[in-house]
Amino acid sequence: MIPLHLSSFANHLWQSTLFAGLVALLTLALSKNRAQIRYRLWLAASVKLLIPFSLLVTLGSQFEWRTAPAVVAPLSLTIEQISQSFAPFPMPRAETPAAPAVSPLASALFIAVWLGGCAVVLSLWCARWRRIWAALRTASPLPIQAPIEVMSSPTLLEPGVWGVFRPVLLLPEGIAGRLTPGQFTAILAHELCHVRRRDNLAAAIHMVVEAVFWFHPVVWWIGARLVEERERACDEEVLRLGSQPEVYAEGILNVCKFYLESPLACASGVTGWDLKKRIEAIITNRLLPRLTFARKLLLATVGLAALAGPIFMGVVNAPQSRAQSQAGSTAPLTFKVVSIKRVDSEMHNEALNFAPDGGLTMANTTLKTLVAFAYDVREFQISGGPAWFGSERYDIRIKPERPEGPADLREMTEDQQRLLFDRLRQRLRALLAERFQLTIHRDTKGPPAYALVLAKNGPKLQAANESGHQFLIDGRGQITAGGMSIERLAETLSNRLGRPVLDQTGLKGEFDFKMEWTPDPGGPMPRRAPGETPNALFTAVQEQLGLKLEFARAEIIVVDRAEKPSEN
Repeated sequence: MIPLHLSSFANHLWQSTLFAGLVALLTLALSKNRAQIRYRLWLAASVKLLIPFSLLVTLGSQFEWRTAPAVVAPLSLTIEQISQSFAPFPMPRAETPAAPAVSPLASALFIAVWLGGCAVVLSLWCARWRRIWAALRTASPLPIQAPIEVMSSPTLLEPGVWGVFRPVLLLPEGIAGRLTPGQFTAILAHELCHVRRRDNLAAAIHMVVEAVFWFHPVVWWIGARLVEERERACDEEVLRLGSQPEVYAEGILNVCKFYLESPLACASGVTGWDLKKRIEAIITNRLLPRLTFARKLLLATVGLAALAGPIFMGVVNAPQSRAQSQAGSTAPLTFKVVSIKRVDSEMHNEALNFAPDGGLTMANTTLKTLVAFAYDVREFQISGGPAWFGSERYDIRIKPERPEGPADLREMTEDQQRLLFDRLRQRLRALLAERFQLTIHRDTKGPPAYALVLAKNGPKLQAANESGHQFLIDGRGQITAGGMSIERLAETLSNRLGRPVLDQTGLKGEFDFKMEWTPDPGGPMPRRAPGETPNALFTAVQEQLGLKLEFARAEIIVVDRAEKPSEN
């Protein structure tokens, strides 16, 4: 099992990788258009790494349709599969061994390695930043008319724009003497183009992405594409403003000849990207076509789907999510039909029959049994109540306002059955409060109990086969089960031990197993105090199932008030 924070992280990674692949296809289709368009697409791929789809789904879930249209189901299902937390692909159950959750040590090790990588990346950038800061400290103002401050530095760093919110154009000392006036004007136009486009801000955002996802090769690939298209877009803009291609190309070559490249992406310079390809693109100076209407429509559709799709899915699924969250809340659920009749019977043949529509028939049952079922406890976990609480018997038939499940319980999944019984218990608690005037409170100082936990070497359970056949043979000295959940095993052990058994294994799913032991000759299982030597059943649980029974305390239900109901 993958911890929640790791599974969500892995899910976000593959979503972002898929999005980057889609961007790569779009940039390929737009290779004959302006570089500015491709640059914006790669910047969107970078920002996507900071915005999980699940965040957009959560945003959408804050809103709700008055009436959700049925035709959106296929779309919402597709987006939900993309936005949900990372989970392994379904495998045949027989091939899926039960395994304990990843240990806290493994999670801590993962976080430590990740933080260490972040620290290394940040340290390298700090060292490069100090070089630029040293150049700024020794710089002096230049009397050049420009929309930002221009300064001259005695260092050999290439011309570049430093700063995000208050940028400064830093020129190496004497550069005007090494370039012709035309070359200097073109280089200056290039740097001011970076300022107008706010390229330093975009580069700083991607540096954050690289620090967080330093281990992902796609992140560094996106960074290279950003620099490539950024410089190409500035070159196109400089040529559009009237600079001669040959003069501009010679100016870039002279800068590369005399000065060092800018050490940080967020300090935009002149010499980024593949120099040979860049000079060829400048010299050829091809007239690039504008986007056609069809391509504009394609980009708009993709952008709208990427942003609005998850939000729309959250909006559509909001009513369902709220309904599920309210299923276990304290809001009372009631029955449409309720029939309660007192019966005079000395036989203790109680019967509880569940209907798949959410109904329930209870024959010859006591109020104590009803309370035990309604609050999901054992009868020995109930304290208090009037004298007739565990002796007076009733026939009760109840029916919900509308069916809540398939016609056959066997057609339900385990989660559907659990939800059905949870809602049934909630309705029954409302019925007990209304007809029996039942009031209770819970107490943690309950009777001795056992906690079923994972043994030291982990579980030895085999996942149930694909037949779906469920059975339980609870005989003397053995328990044989097919398709049994650990929760059901805890109930079976509780009946054996005469004490509550709390499932604290964290194991989900259903399992096949056979457990055998030599029963005590004295008959029923003796109750043992903490520290006593465990008997054969305890040993069998640990050695044959890889689980362990430990001493614990169980919660009890204390009955404060109960009255006899009026019959109907």
